[in-house]
Amino acid sequence: MINEYMPDSVSPPGETLIETLERLEMSQTELAKRMGRPIKTLNEIIKGKAAITPETALQLEKVLRIPARFWNNRERLYRESLAREMEQARLREDLTWLKSLPIPEMIKNRWIAKEGNKIEQLATVLQFFGVAGVAQWRKIWTEPLVAYRESPVFKSKLGALSAWLREGELEAQQLECSLYKKTAFKERLSAIRELTKEPAPDTFVPLLVALSAQAGVAVVFIPELQGVKVSGATYWLTAHKPVIQLNLRYKTNDHLWFTFFHEAAHILLHEKRLIVEDLDGKRDIEDDANTFSGNFLIDQKKYQKFVTTNRRFSKTSVKTFAEEIDIAPGIVVGRLQHDRYIPFTHLNDFKIHYTWN
Repeated sequence: MINEYMPDSVSPPGETLIETLERLEMSQTELAKRMGRPIKTLNEIIKGKAAITPETALQLEKVLRIPARFWNNRERLYRESLAREMEQARLREDLTWLKSLPIPEMIKNRWIAKEGNKIEQLATVLQFFGVAGVAQWRKIWTEPLVAYRESPVFKSKLGALSAWLREGELEAQQLECSLYKKTAFKERLSAIRELTKEPAPDTFVPLLVALSAQAGVAVVFIPELQGVKVSGATYWLTAHKPVIQLNLRYKTNDHLWFTFFHEAAHILLHEKRLIVEDLDGKRDIEDDANTFSGNFLIDQKKYQKFVTTNRRFSKTSVKTFAEEIDIAPGIVVGRLQHDRYIPFTHLNDFKIHYTWN
């Protein structure tokens, strides 16, 4: 980072030119004559109506013996100052948009810096989203999400959801990944399944991220925001870099791992687009992902045999079956609860409860 003083406004270069002429006791007519330029053109430069071009700067260098780079830089700073004044006026019109975003949470999570006034805060937020203005934000960040309004389970606030997705995108950009290969990702999923028994996120998260990156998939964990009622999302950062974005919403291993493999299914099975978990109105897509995730974690044939040969599910039977299929017993419990074989209050001590730093 470079700290550079940025004045609120810069005077026209013509003011410096007038001061120079006064010091040299030279008239504007004499300067125009020596430069070979019309007096009208020179007058417009002095009033700030016309710009000092590189050609004019070279002429001033010869006549006034002041380097051309000085005049070029003076002109650049002035024009930049005018542009900033226009930008400030435009930003003032967009200040109400900030109310739709979880600014305090974004600051707390260090996604953005806290600025001294609302105009500066707005500029910082726009830079976070990578857009020049609110109109561009609406086009890029809300149009893909508008379709989710049709879903009966849509509860997320668009501003908060877009902020959560953007932070995931920024972190995914920093992850070094191989080019995505479908076969390689399928192979890595088997190794990732072995991580499901690991109780500590500090241990399994780096391995999960590394294994996925080897196959070209960026996996990012982004803290949830108030107003974001989703557990995960899948999208393509580039044509060769899909992203699985998860939050820390679920605190048990059965929910987290089911969500991960559900999102993995979207990458393997579905088109390259934004898919937000729990919001998509196209239930056939979600059903495909649910089936893939459930069967990848627990083999369907073995599961059917287990549930049909047990009248009651004891700790011993669940633990034995989990060891047989080499999976954490908490994941088996979650499946049994989901399929209504046992109440949601039973055998929860088998689940691994995560503590996130």
